[in-house]
Amino acid sequence: MTIRILLADDHEAIRTAYRIILDAQPDLTVVAEAADGASALEQARLLRPDVVLADIRMPKLDGLELTRRLAGPEVADPVKVVVVTTFDLDEYVHAALRNGATGFLLKRSSPALLVEAVRAAMAGDTLISPQLTVRLLRALPAPEAAPVDPPADPLTARERELAGLVADGSTNAEIAEQLFISAGTVKNHLANIQRKLGVRNRVGIASRVWGERR
Repeated sequence: MTIRILLADDHEAIRTAYRIILDAQPDLTVVAEAADGASALEQARLLRPDVVLADIRMPKLDGLELTRRLAGPEVADPVKVVVVTTFDLDEYVHAALRNGATGFLLKRSSPALLVEAVRAAMAGDTLISPQLTVRLLRALPAPEAAPVDPPADPLTARERELAGLVADGSTNAEIAEQLFISAGTVKNHLANIQRKLGVRNRVGIASRVWGERR
């Protein structure tokens, strides 16, 4: 299945760069571009792309409001939105996720991470730039106390190793390279880890690991 993407950014050079990166992938295709949030909203409702890549600061309608209107809790048939921005402000991350975003990337992220974020959104996962994930988790309060009789660790040694790398901010590609395994094997391990820990995505995995480290 080909993933259809709409690009929303007021800088033409950035849209062009994204199009080159995404169209180079056999399973991704850019179907439309928008230079402002109002146009992006109109085209998204008309074309129903699989994923919208949205900048935050755009004319007419900013990316956070665009996300809310396309993917917010009150939307009956939401569209998947990945926010891509220059501004790594924690309040933007929280606002985007509250408004229904399925990813939050910094524009300085690698092309591989951009592709991974689109695919993760289609898989129902939420990918946040690793440096932001680590910073947000460090800000979490420490747990009050450990349970008296903690359950046995449900993860294998290999799965715990992968979970630790996720918590340290590594992408799937970086994990695969470091552990000398394929990207598909990494995805399979992460799916098993999520199931065993009862979390929805890699952010949940990282949060669990950081909680244990405190």
